[in-house]
Amino acid sequence: MATGWQVVLRSKNIYGPYEWKTVLAQGETEINGPHQGAWVDTTTGEDWFLHFQDVGAHGRLLHLQPMKWVDDWPVIGIDKDGDGCGEPVLFYKKPDVGKKYSVCTPQESDEFNSQILSPQWQWNANINEKWMFCNGQNGYIRLYSYPVTDSYRNLWDVPNLLLQKISAPNFTATTKLTFKPTKKYTGERTGLVVMGLDYAGVFVENTKDGLVLSQSVCDEADRGSLEKINASVPLEGNTIYLKSNVFHKGQKKCR
Repeated sequence: MATGWQVVLRSKNIYGPYEWKTVLAQGETEINGPHQGAWVDTTTGEDWFLHFQDVGAHGRLLHLQPMKWVDDWPVIGIDKDGDGCGEPVLFYKKPDVGKKYSVCTPQESDEFNSQILSPQWQWNANINEKWMFCNGQNGYIRLYSYPVTDSYRNLWDVPNLLLQKISAPNFTATTKLTFKPTKKYTGERTGLVVMGLDYAGVFVENTKDGLVLSQSVCDEADRGSLEKINASVPLEGNTIYLKSNVFHKGQKKCR
């Protein structure tokens, strides 16, 4: 949830009675709803606290907060006014865990040099092995088209969407795509999509007049709305680069 705070209850008996105290809240920070966390103690005797922040389409961000004990209550983050309820911090010294580790970030880019999908990828539904083939040698993944159901409304009804979580507040996603549709059929399409309750994408479709590149959006896709095509152009050749810019300026947008 986007609002909330961290509460701690304590008692000298497992059956109670319990004392109740709010030990972490947003306060004057930009970190909304800090709660649902875990206390972590290091081998060097430090205390830290993990919690999440709900940021809508950007998912749930994990935060690490400093923690200390005052009068047998945990105080998390920075307690400026000394009331025992801290505010979360965005920057702080790293935990002392006894040794140094190199910076490690979640995997984002992928050259598809493996015979299995890298861990950042996920399908829109339970996987069907007929949807793809990872070559593992020549640096590509082959995606196979799959028929939609008779009740198809928009991409919310499509299981074989190969997706990745939004990786940062601001980022660019670029892919090189070669489209080889089945010649005897029309209507096959592929492309790059920013997927959500609403979605927008750039799609290549095989039509009776050849390949067509379109930019489409779908508002309230989760409620069965239909896609709206904003613009289309004929496409010469079948190898293209597609790119999406996602940025966070006041509100989340993509281009």
